[in-house]
Amino acid sequence: MNRPFDGAAEDELARDIDEHGPIIRPSLHEAIVSRVRDMITEGTLAAGTRVHEGNLGRELGVSRTPLREALKFLASEGLIELAPGRGAIVRTFTQKDVRDALVVLQNMEALAGRLTCENATDDEIRQVRALHDEMLRRYAARDRLPYFKLNQHIHSTIVRLSGNETLAYVHGILQGRLKRIRYIGHEGAEKWAAAVADHEEIIAALEARDSDRLARALAGHMAQAWERVKDSI
Repeated sequence: MNRPFDGAAEDELARDIDEHGPIIRPSLHEAIVSRVRDMITEGTLAAGTRVHEGNLGRELGVSRTPLREALKFLASEGLIELAPGRGAIVRTFTQKDVRDALVVLQNMEALAGRLTCENATDDEIRQVRALHDEMLRRYAARDRLPYFKLNQHIHSTIVRLSGNETLAYVHGILQGRLKRIRYIGHEGAEKWAAAVADHEEIIAALEARDSDRLARALAGHMAQAWERVKDSI
């Protein structure tokens, strides 16, 4: 069942991490983008389906103009295709699309892990640990979407802490494009537990500043991501 339109996913993530921090008030555009992105991630808007602007606008309580701008933005992320005469369509990814992207992410994250071990401060590593611990709490509660957002935020943070802005930029594009695919990789108790175990090894390697170990852990995690999703595509 869809939630009423009440804010952005990044706002929700901020509350998940620190419920006592300042309240973040996203713009209407950011809020719509975030909500529609969540709907694609969770499968409420299924791959290959046309987005009915009127119905979706009524559901979210917004007019067509800001909704269309949000759909254009999601098209720039690769989540939506804008087809002449058909409007906005949720993008369908082939197995090759996903496999190719995961191979690139695998190598990018391995590189980021090595750089982060060299460049991250002790305080920054503690911040990643805090995200990891909160992710585990969400896992214990089987709170899947907040868990997933924290999971993705950890990957983005490790890449950002590499200090390589180009790496972080390209990684962000690919990670955003594969949100739905990565989300289904946690379907089923066994797959979800395996993904959590991968993250336990990632955080242990990061805290040890063992660059080889962290590179192997991140690359192995991405390789297993393909194994977890390939039969669902």
